[in-house]
Amino acid sequence: MPSPPPHVVAAFGAAAPPEPLAGGEATAWLCGDLVLKPRPWSMSAEELDWQGELFDSLRCEGFRVPRLRGLIDGWCAWEWVEGRHREAAWPDVINAGERFHAALATVPRPSFIERRSDHWAVGDRVAWGEIPAESFLHVKHVQRLLEALHPVDASDSQLVHGDLTGNVLFADALPPAIIDFSPYWRPTAFASAVVVGDALVWEGAGESLLGAVDHVADFPQFLLRALIYRTVVDALFRAGEPHRLDEDDAFLAPVDLACRLAA
Repeated sequence: MPSPPPHVVAAFGAAAPPEPLAGGEATAWLCGDLVLKPRPWSMSAEELDWQGELFDSLRCEGFRVPRLRGLIDGWCAWEWVEGRHREAAWPDVINAGERFHAALATVPRPSFIERRSDHWAVGDRVAWGEIPAESFLHVKHVQRLLEALHPVDASDSQLVHGDLTGNVLFADALPPAIIDFSPYWRPTAFASAVVVGDALVWEGAGESLLGAVDHVADFPQFLLRALIYRTVVDALFRAGEPHRLDEDDAFLAPVDLACRLAA
């Protein structure tokens, strides 16, 4: 990806030239104590401003968040926070998410959530029955996952981070840092289930990870919804491509597990 142009770097008063940062979508650049990245196409300027104001006002107990430093010519600058992705730290990611969500418990539902139409928003709404699933029954595993669902109480829905898995950074002697906030209005159990689903599908986690969520009531039902969400999003990004063969299908074993647990 192209680096931030010199006039943008200068406008933010960055103390060092851009250096590419690993991870994410390879769009982030470290400039001294700032991280510069293009505003995501799925995020409106309204949402970016809202996130900046939210993080400025948030009482952080047991976690850290970066501060927004502005938006210039399509590039946003965030405060750099110390930390690195830690392999197989899924229980710690879930715990950090729970602390983060506790701090968000009284934040009102932002209006922009209803206006989203990106692939992630579509997958989320299919998982929660807000978009009819008939248009996605051709997607491998969706029919089976839907058949295993039963209703869950979503009356405790609140603001959650719907993509925690790769977005919690760890540093010695510091609380975990929550980055790249993806706001959804769902039960907090769903956010934890997305972490478990991601870990099972893409990061080699085993069934023992379920011990990290044994305190979550009706967890298999949230895991089913997390897998519907991810399978639909994956299919939307792979539109026109054939189904993966079972031997190449990372979703197969997690779907088997989720359906077995739900039964």
